[in-house]
Amino acid sequence: MEDIKISDVIRILKKELAVGAMPIVSHLAENQRDPFMILISTLLSLRTKDEVTEVATERLFALASTPEEMLKVSQAKIAKIIYPVGFYHVKSRTIHSVCHDLINRFNSKVPDDLDELLSIKGVGRKTANLVVSLAFGKEGICVDTHVHRISNRLGYVKTKVPDETEFALRAKLPHKHWIIYNTIMVAFGRKTCKPVSPLCTKCLVFQYCDRVGVGLSR
Repeated sequence: MEDIKISDVIRILKKELAVGAMPIVSHLAENQRDPFMILISTLLSLRTKDEVTEVATERLFALASTPEEMLKVSQAKIAKIIYPVGFYHVKSRTIHSVCHDLINRFNSKVPDDLDELLSIKGVGRKTANLVVSLAFGKEGICVDTHVHRISNRLGYVKTKVPDETEFALRAKLPHKHWIIYNTIMVAFGRKTCKPVSPLCTKCLVFQYCDRVGVGLSR
């Protein structure tokens, strides 16, 4: 794909968000830009379906909505509340650890700086970038499996792992697209550009796509 065409791709796919499946964390950010909720919801969403993440977030924040309140809830109870999110026991421990860090190092506030977020144990690049962009409206490029797969499939980047994709996108993706890029590509990846047998006959950006690595398609 010609690099200049990425803006056309994003413009077309952005229109589809209205009828597509907006990721739950993006949906939460639209309705309530609470950095702590977005951080915790992102942690819960890892390897978990959106519908499960949404219900787990609602149950957890009905019980505790600040780092101080969260630490008053035992890890065992948090695990029970957030079940069946993936790795719920591990995530309950991570939530307590993150809350300790927020209280002790950041005056109970979620930092809006990528490096500071990454200094918190349990917060990786995907989570940090999503919090920076969705909670604070600052430039960040969150790369998950959808963003990594589609960016390579289009032929826009040529990378092997998500971290490489993030830095490749930082080097060439126009800054005006950084914040929305994850939301658009995740929705597109779930609805059309699936990991196996993508729906190429229904794809609105087929004409721009190099279809790198695509074997079977529908």
